[in-house]
Amino acid sequence: MLSDAEAEELLSFLASRTRPDVKGRATECILGLSGNRDGCRLLRSKPDLIAALFALTSDPSVAIVKDCYHILINLSADETLHQVLLKDAKVLPALFKKLQDPDYFFSDQICTILSNLTRLDKTCKTVLKVLQEELDLAKLVEIFCTEGFNKRSKLHYLAPLLSNLTQLPEARTYLLDQDRCVIQRLLPYIQYQASVVRRGGVIGTLRNCCFDHSHHEWLLSDAVDVLPFLLLPLAGPEELSEEENDGLPVDLQYLPEDKKREEDPDIRKMLLETLLLLTATKPGRQILKEKNVYPIMREFHRWEKDVHVAAACEKLIQVLIGDEPEEGMENLMEVEIPDDVQEKLKQADAREQEDLQKEAERRRREEEEEEEEGRNAERTEKEQESGLIK
Repeated sequence: MLSDAEAEELLSFLASRTRPDVKGRATECILGLSGNRDGCRLLRSKPDLIAALFALTSDPSVAIVKDCYHILINLSADETLHQVLLKDAKVLPALFKKLQDPDYFFSDQICTILSNLTRLDKTCKTVLKVLQEELDLAKLVEIFCTEGFNKRSKLHYLAPLLSNLTQLPEARTYLLDQDRCVIQRLLPYIQYQASVVRRGGVIGTLRNCCFDHSHHEWLLSDAVDVLPFLLLPLAGPEELSEEENDGLPVDLQYLPEDKKREEDPDIRKMLLETLLLLTATKPGRQILKEKNVYPIMREFHRWEKDVHVAAACEKLIQVLIGDEPEEGMENLMEVEIPDDVQEKLKQADAREQEDLQKEAERRRREEEEEEEEGRNAERTEKEQESGLIK
């Protein structure tokens, strides 16, 4: 444990006037502490130490700045330290200012810290408030969508930051403002092959925005045309009938034989969940049916091996081929569900998840057994070829 006296001594070493080698040893020591939960909790009681570390992110030594950002990433990953970072160290204004600098070397670390700080609803609200004061959400999207904005940083973690921010209704309202045309700028990154983090964050942002059902018609209209962007990563090379192809959006028609689907199962599941949210309203269901989404989902379900993703696909298919809800229940997001029914649904969902987990485990064991059998067969074949087995 770090005693108060030792903490005071460390604090003195973190002063800007201290020799670089001494500061470096001090930051290395704190970096080691921040690498585990107990160390983070210990540092939580030393806000002056954390504030001094943050001040050193402007130190002339790149090695010291790198250590300080690594420490701050570790601390921000612990939700119990969020208030210390926001209120005591007051990190947000400086982080947003540095993020706007296209030459700043540590912008990727800043993106990770901000992403960590927005996981909880309370701190997410604080981050959004300061963001709007210091930078503006539209400017953040502009930075994210400007290729090569920062020559030293890739800024991929701005995507999960946007996803976290859009958990808040006020952030969704801002992005979905029809006069700003902000959400449209994010759509090309649904298939951004250079980064799964960027793809996943953008799709998470769109999924969150689809919880605001009043915007469904606009999102599916020609003004945004979100449907082809969501469907294309789920579409494969399977040959559809001419009638099925003709009913699809143009971008989904007659796909090439080498067409590949999204590789990440979590992203595939988020895409399906986004489509399912769009079917919560009657206009959304009608548009997805009119655009012939079912054949894409049918072929996808045949291809999908992940049980959790397949289950999400099945729910969507049930809506696409099912009858319309009775009058008064067309908007599924506005239907009031009695408490006892909600509890039964939660229990049923928990059972379903447990069954899916068991099925996934069974499939994993089967695949491992098949791989082991293949290795044994290959080993036997090699031994036979070498004459060890007559």
